[in-house]
Amino acid sequence: MDKRYRADLFRKRLHVAITRAGTNQSALARKTGVDRSTISQLLRDDAARLPNAHVVGACASALGVSADWLLGLAEHPENAADLLASALTLTNAPRALVDQQIFDWHREADGYKIRHVPAALPDMLKTHEVLKWEYGPHLGRTAEQAITASANRLAWMRRSASDYEIAMPLYELQSFVEGTGYYDGLSLDVRRRQIDHWLDLTTSLYPRMRLYLFDARQLFSAPITVFGPLLSVIYVGSNYLAFRDTQRVRAFSDHFDRLVREAQITARAFPDHLTDLSKLLDKEG
Repeated sequence: MDKRYRADLFRKRLHVAITRAGTNQSALARKTGVDRSTISQLLRDDAARLPNAHVVGACASALGVSADWLLGLAEHPENAADLLASALTLTNAPRALVDQQIFDWHREADGYKIRHVPAALPDMLKTHEVLKWEYGPHLGRTAEQAITASANRLAWMRRSASDYEIAMPLYELQSFVEGTGYYDGLSLDVRRRQIDHWLDLTTSLYPRMRLYLFDARQLFSAPITVFGPLLSVIYVGSNYLAFRDTQRVRAFSDHFDRLVREAQITARAFPDHLTDLSKLLDKEG
C-alpha cells in the first residue's frame, strides 16, 4: 500500500474512531500524552506522513480500537481479544425443549436457510407422545407444561420464512424404528404414529423443509446448526459453542453441504424411505 494512501486512511480512521468514542482532539491528547498540535496535524487533510509506533499505539489504546485497523492492516476496529470474544461464545444448553437461546438464534436468522444436524431426532418434528416419553423423566411434573409452552415456539419455527435442511445419520432413524439404543422402551404404537407424523410433515413442508440421511460409517458430524451466514453452533451437551466469524461459518456450511451431497437418502427419497420403515413397523405389530 502506498505510504500516502496509508497516511490518508489512518487520518480517516482516526476521525471515525474519535467520533465513535464521543471524544475530541483535546481529550485524546490528554489521554495519550501527545501534544494537541500533533493530534491536530494527524487529522489535517494534507497530512502525508504516518506517526511513529508510540503515537499510533497510544491513540489506539485511548480510543478502544486496534493499531492494525488504524494503519489499514485490519478490516475490523476491534482488537484481537474483543474480536475473539465476539466471534466465539460459550452458552448454557439446558436439557429442555427449544430453550430460549436456540429460539433467539432462530428468530435472528429468520429468512435465512437454517441447516441442522440434531443430536438425536429433531424436536420440531416429534409427536407430543415422543416428547413426553423423552423429556418426562427429566422434567418430572413440569414436562406437560414444558411441552405445551414449547409448542408455540416449534410452530413459529415451522412457519418462519427460513428454509430448513436437516441431515441425520441413517442409524438414528433405524434405531428409532427398531426401538433400540436411545429409543429402547418406546412402544410400537408411539413409534408408528411418529413415523406417520413425519411422513405428513415431510410431504406437506417440502421443499421448504428437506431431510437427508447420511451413512455415519463414511461421514461423521457432531450436532451442529448453521444459521444462514450469521453463525454456526456446535452442541456439546451442557453448552453451545457458537461461532460468528465468516470463515468458520463458511467451514460449517461446507461441511453440511458435503453431508447433503453424499447423503444415502435424499430429500426427494425421504418420504418413500419413511413409507418403507412404516411397513417394517406393521410387520413388527
